[in-house]
Amino acid sequence: MAKVAFLGLGVMGYPMAGHLAKAGHEVTVYNRTHAKAGKWAAEHGGRAARTPGEAAKGAEFVMACVGNDDDLASVCRGDDGAFAGMAPGAVFVDHTTVSAQITRTLAAEAAQRGLGLVDAPVSGGQAGAENGILSVMCGGAAADYDRAEPVIDAYAKICKRMGEVGSGQIAKMMNQICIAGLVQGLAEALRFGEKAGMDGKAVVEVIQGGAAGSWQMVNRHATMLDGKFDYGFAVDWMRKDLGICLQTADQIGAPLPVTALIDQFYKDVQNMGGGRWDTSSLIERLRRIDGDA
Repeated sequence: MAKVAFLGLGVMGYPMAGHLAKAGHEVTVYNRTHAKAGKWAAEHGGRAARTPGEAAKGAEFVMACVGNDDDLASVCRGDDGAFAGMAPGAVFVDHTTVSAQITRTLAAEAAQRGLGLVDAPVSGGQAGAENGILSVMCGGAAADYDRAEPVIDAYAKICKRMGEVGSGQIAKMMNQICIAGLVQGLAEALRFGEKAGMDGKAVVEVIQGGAAGSWQMVNRHATMLDGKFDYGFAVDWMRKDLGICLQTADQIGAPLPVTALIDQFYKDVQNMGGGRWDTSSLIERLRRIDGDA
């Protein structure tokens, strides 16, 4: 068992930290809203810290799951940041989906302090976090990963090292590119079926076990057909992630024509007031184009 700090108690971080405590690790949490950290500590028996540095003091591993590049940098740097509180030899594990650039920059800063850093973005959504079955794609030195992997296992279905620092973030970008295309394709198929007078749920029952099947089809088709989007991974966050993908694509010279198009479709959903809707809300955009919603 390890002494662990967890920074960021959003819809993902809150249950992830809970799984660490359930596994027997000694967990101290930090959240920008301290009341939420206090609530977590009361629920799970851990400790709530006022700053990232306080949470990180004495921790062998510091996990983070915050919002974006700037949020990550803010919890790492400064006199009250996690790096200042960590002792040489400790490992920082970042579960935030951020750019590979900030990951590599922070890894270099960590190394100057004698700290390890593993970038470990996750896939599986809120349900995956709550059930402890996330897919975790990691980048970092093999020795740092080998130390961190048994701790990450508390909330992982699969955890794998992809390569050096930044590789986990590149793998997560690939994941988001795949999801964007899958959801748009599913939205078009279901909307096509609606317009043709088909029973979409019956059709999916037949085709989900074939070559067209996907996690999105199995888990999202019913709510898409019912027009329910008040849950899941928000459009705002997907646009943040796709923005990282498109920026990185420009840097490395990789064309992402479909991803760029779907990013604009998600912008349309935001303009419809659906920024906090689940990403499967692409079908609602099609309905409004038709004038049927």
